[in-house]
Amino acid sequence: MRNRFGVGVIGSALAIISLAAVMSAQAPAAPPQGAPGQGARGGGRGQAPLQVPNPTYAVIPLEIAVNKPAADVWKRVGKYCDIGEWLQVPCTITSGNDGEVGAVRSIGTEVLVAKTELSYTYTQPVREGQIYNLYHGTLEARPVTATTSKLVYTLIYDNSMMADDAAREADKMRRTQTFTQALANMKILAEGGTLPPAAPRGGGAGRGRGN
Repeated sequence: MRNRFGVGVIGSALAIISLAAVMSAQAPAAPPQGAPGQGARGGGRGQAPLQVPNPTYAVIPLEIAVNKPAADVWKRVGKYCDIGEWLQVPCTITSGNDGEVGAVRSIGTEVLVAKTELSYTYTQPVREGQIYNLYHGTLEARPVTATTSKLVYTLIYDNSMMADDAAREADKMRRTQTFTQALANMKILAEGGTLPPAAPRGGGAGRGRGN
């Protein structure tokens, strides 16, 4: 009787040990510290390292006074592909509808990402083999009085990947010159004028918009 009881106890103990081993083998391994799904921030979700650890964002704010009401100005120069006229380069809508969020225009393959009644914001897509500079531009017709307004153009982009301060300053000056002329052209058009013929370009249709 004792031998039977002892054998039964030993058998039960071995069964429990075997079951514990199987359950341990099937349990998923704990993710390493800092892995996606861990961490106190972001609702428990981790974040991948930044592509650019130390970005430096350049901001170029430009504006010009216009002797027309803001609504009239926007009607004349605020459609998404009106850039083709005031920047004097070819422009077509390649995806979506002109003026709607998600529309893509041929210049810079730029995507319309936000809009209001008298403004829009666009960006350029990530390109293979290039560090993304987060380039964004916003164009706005802002009321000043009942009969006057101003056009405000703001650019922001990361220039930390450029070689040095001299290169960053040269790039900023080029962009400033391009969009200062663009604003002057928009003013002429909005006030009922006609643009002179475009000067010859050496960079192609996509340049001058963040390239």
